[in-house]
Amino acid sequence: MKFHDSSLIRILADLCLVEAAESKPVFAERLAQWLDLSDAITLHAAHNASAASSPAVQSGVPSVAGIAVEEEYARVKTDLVDSITKSCSPNMGEARIRWPTPKPGMGIEVTAYEPYRRFYVAHQGAMELRVRPLRTRVRQALSRASTALKQLAALDEALERILCVRERQLLSTVPLLLEKRFEQLLKAHTQPPVGTPQADAPALRRQPGEGLADFCKELQGVLLAELELRLQPTAGLIEALMNEANKHK
Repeated sequence: MKFHDSSLIRILADLCLVEAAESKPVFAERLAQWLDLSDAITLHAAHNASAASSPAVQSGVPSVAGIAVEEEYARVKTDLVDSITKSCSPNMGEARIRWPTPKPGMGIEVTAYEPYRRFYVAHQGAMELRVRPLRTRVRQALSRASTALKQLAALDEALERILCVRERQLLSTVPLLLEKRFEQLLKAHTQPPVGTPQADAPALRRQPGEGLADFCKELQGVLLAELELRLQPTAGLIEALMNEANKHK
């Protein structure tokens, strides 16, 4: 996953929740910073094991396999996008993960962040349950397509195993960062602009619910960006499979 180049990081930076990276080292250099010696040995062993395995992999199946995994990828992505957008927009229909709705008359100033943290974490769990099995099935399709793609699938499996803990740790910080944004909107909603005369302050405060509406829209954008990030490795594998299929046309 290219965390530093992702739309997730750009959105969080736009919300002033993280600092935009000033320097962007190439992926190989950044990956090397994440991998220790034992990780590198694991990757090397995975590559050698794939290269030494029997080359009797049929190369006539990439096209059919590619179409199948492309369709499954599209279904999973569509389902998860729909889940996010519906849960953040109650008027779009019933959602399995429901947006926390304050009681009537309660604005953002009396709303705690915890329900929204749980909401975000629930969507992260839904992504995890769909994206990882999809990535595994795509690797299986690669392994049946050609020897080169079988090696790629083995390397991807080893890389996922090595980086999954770090990935979870990084993504677990996102709902914590959003709490900071929640508090920023809370402050903006409950306090008038600096220099406003005391008599005019109540009129310049925002209407109840406006702060939550803004936060809902921003949180939805962050969720969609995280989904895109989680799907990147799988999309890359599918692209490799379709490129192989085009060679055999």
